[in-house]
Formats: sequence, C-alpha cells, structure tokens
Amino acid sequence: MSADTLTTGFRRPAGRLAEIYAKMLRHPSYRYLLLLLGAPVNAAVFLLYLHRKRQSGIGGRREALRKRLVDEGELARLTEEARGQLERKYAFFNQHATSGRLEQESRELAEERFRERLNRELVQETAGDPAATYAGTYGELAGNPLFLGLSVLFGFPMYLLMGVYSNPYMKYIAERLLMTVFVIFGVAFLVFTILYISPMNPAANIIGETATAEQIAAFNKLYGLDQPYLVQLWNTIRGILTFDLGNSFQGNEQVTAAIANKFPVTLTLTAIATLVSVLIALPVGIISATRSNSFLDYTLMFIALLGLSVPNFWQGLIFILTFAIKLHLLPATFNPGNWLSMIMPIVVLGTGLTAAVARMTRSSILEVIHEDYIITARAKGLSSRQVLWKHAMGNALIPIVTVIGLQFGGMLGGAAVTEKVFNISGIGSYIVDKQFIPDIPGIMGGVVYTAIAISVVNMVIDIVYAMADPRIRSKMRQY
Repeated sequence: MSADTLTTGFRRPAGRLAEIYAKMLRHPSYRYLLLLLGAPVNAAVFLLYLHRKRQSGIGGRREALRKRLVDEGELARLTEEARGQLERKYAFFNQHATSGRLEQESRELAEERFRERLNRELVQETAGDPAATYAGTYGELAGNPLFLGLSVLFGFPMYLLMGVYSNPYMKYIAERLLMTVFVIFGVAFLVFTILYISPMNPAANIIGETATAEQIAAFNKLYGLDQPYLVQLWNTIRGILTFDLGNSFQGNEQVTAAIANKFPVTLTLTAIATLVSVLIALPVGIISATRSNSFLDYTLMFIALLGLSVPNFWQGLIFILTFAIKLHLLPATFNPGNWLSMIMPIVVLGTGLTAAVARMTRSSILEVIHEDYIITARAKGLSSRQVLWKHAMGNALIPIVTVIGLQFGGMLGGAAVTEKVFNISGIGSYIVDKQFIPDIPGIMGGVVYTAIAISVVNMVIDIVYAMADPRIRSKMRQY
C-alpha cells in the first residue's frame, strides 16, 4: 500500500475528528476539558496555528477588513441604529437616560454588532484556509497518520472524551454521572459542615455524663475531632474518594462494611414494594382514566387518597396489632430468614407509592387523551385499546416514571419510620441511630449512600425518558 493511499484512507476519520473537535471547542463546558486532557497535542496545534497565522497574514487581513468597514461608515451606521433602538426602548418604558449614558450604551451595542459583522466577513474571506481557524489547523494535522498516531499516544484522554462526545447516548449518560459526582460531594460538604457546627458532643454522648475532660480530649484526639475544620473536611472527602470512611464512634465498626451489610435489606424491601405498587397502580390509574367521573373512578381515587393520607408509622402499628398480636398470622418484627415477615413492611412501604402512581397515571392519561393526535387516531378508525396503548400511554409515561423514580429513590435512601416500626436493620434506621450521637463517620456513610442511590435512580429515570419519548432522543442527537 502506497503512502498516498494510506493518507487518503485517513482523510475520512480525520474529517470526522476535526468536526467533533471544532464542535467541542464551541461548547463552553467541553472546551476546557478538551484543552486540558489533550494539553500536549493542543500545544503543538496551537504553535503551528500561530506560525501559519503569521505567515498567512490573517491578522493583517482582519485589520484591513476592519478599516474598510469603518471607512464605508458601517460602524457609524450601527451606532446610529443602536441609538434609535435605545431611545425607543426608554420611551416605551417611560425611562429617562442622560445623553452620556445613551451615547455609551449605543457605542457598546454598535461595537458588539460590528465585531459580529467583522467575524462573518473574515470567515467568508478565509473560507477553505486551514490556517484561518485553530480547529481547521487540527483537522489538517489529523489527516497525517504520523501526527494522528502520536496525538493518540500523548492525548489519549482527549480522544476518549471526543469518543464519548460523539455518541449522544454516551454523552447523555456521562454528563449525568458527572452531575452525580458533584451532587455527592456537595451533599457531603453540606452535611459535614452542619455536623461540625452542631452543639452536640459525640465524646460526651458516648462516654457518658461522668466523662472527665481528659477522657473527652483523648476521645477527640483518637478520632481526629480536635483537628481544624478544613483538615477534618479533607479527611472526609478523601475517605469518600477511597471508599474508606473509617470506623464509627459507637461500636468501632467499619462504616463501609456496615453500609454494605444493611444495603441489601433496604434494596430488597424497596424493590419488591415498588414492583408490587406499580403492578397495582398502573391498571387502577388506567381504569380510572378510561372511566373518568364514574362511580368506579371516584371509588378508586378515594381509596388512593386514603393511601396517601395514612401515616406509615400508624399503618405499621395497626398491622402489627391486627395481624401479629391479635390474629397471629404474621411475625411482628422483620426476620431476613422468614419471608412472611416481609409482607407487612412491603405493604406499608408500597401503600403511599401505589396511591401516588395511581393518581398520577389517571391525571397524565386524562391530559393526553384530549390532545389533537389522539382525536386524529380515533378519526382514522383505531379502536379505543389501540389508541390507549399505542398513542396515549407512551406520551403519558414521563410524569409516571418521574413519580416512580422519585419515590423509589426516597425509599432507597431509607424508610426510617417503617424500619423502626418493624425493627428492620436497614439504612434508614442506621442513620437515625447514628444521628443522635452524632456519629459523624456513620452519618456521612449513610448520607453518601443516600446521595448515590438517589442520583443513580435519577440517571436511570433520564435514560428511561429517552427510551419512552422519541422527542427526547431527537434532542439528544441534536445537542
């Protein structure tokens, strides 16, 4: 294979790379990441760009173009036009502006428009010249196999970022993962700061009221509570980064291991409660929507309203009194080895979710079935079932998925009341127990877990949005 053939084979991918590169440079958020991750490559491209710019005289062409436009009276015309627009604006809003202020604002607005006109003219004059733009210089260099190979070697993170950016779905997920990281550390910072300024004294609460000053000082030194705020904050952030939050103050158990042991219990109960709730709520909401304002609709929505109104702790206590103590049908407390002990906690957890999803399903479908495209589908002769499942349900899913996701994330974060009522050793009861000490490592572990759980659920919701609604997928491709 000849060198010319090899070079020609690189032109197509090089053109695609140049297109992605130029698009990322126009995006404020990605521009700095691109320049940072590919610093060696970008430095070489920038030096060559400056060299060619000096040789080609683009700077001189810009000044000559500016002088020509000024001589033609373009700047004066734009200034006069801006002054007239500002005068009309002030007159419309009954505002008064001094002549000096009016002159300054007119000049600033005219200069901005003049720069835009100058840039457009310059782009037209230098079209096809790779030295005219920084991205064009990179595109020309990327067509060289030797440069492309070396740039991948020295700027692999940059090309990895470009690969993610070029795929709309990968970019969509990556942006939400990055947002999740910011949420986690933002929540960690806020919670740690609140605990730090809290008047509660962990050492006195754990050792007891009879603790001496020497014992409290030794406790604080052992756990680093005598260090400055920034040092303690950094140690906490570093523990999150390394997945090592240390040992809890009470019981001296490793926080990461404790969270890992309690997570499956909460996840199992939450997942089953959510699944059962959705299987019940969706048909109830659909039936109510299709038979709106009927006796059945009023009955189902009244029951749903009761489900939203009943407090979890009261419902749990009534269940224990009725089914455990009086009827002896179910265990009063949770036991992982006995599936019967899961029934009451699942029902209590799922009651509110079932009611919320049922009401949201009804209102969402009622809103959709009155749209013009539904009327058109019926006019074409489609059956009510086809209209409902093929046209209405898909467009009504977005708010329904939102409610399910938020409720699921909230329960994953720890349904503390339900866990306390049924003596479940889950995340919610763990955080509550640690809060009153306060056991800072334990609380931080629970909070970080909760932030991760809710963020991941929200990211899954966003992905489900794209799967359910083609309009969102279209926007993702255009973004």
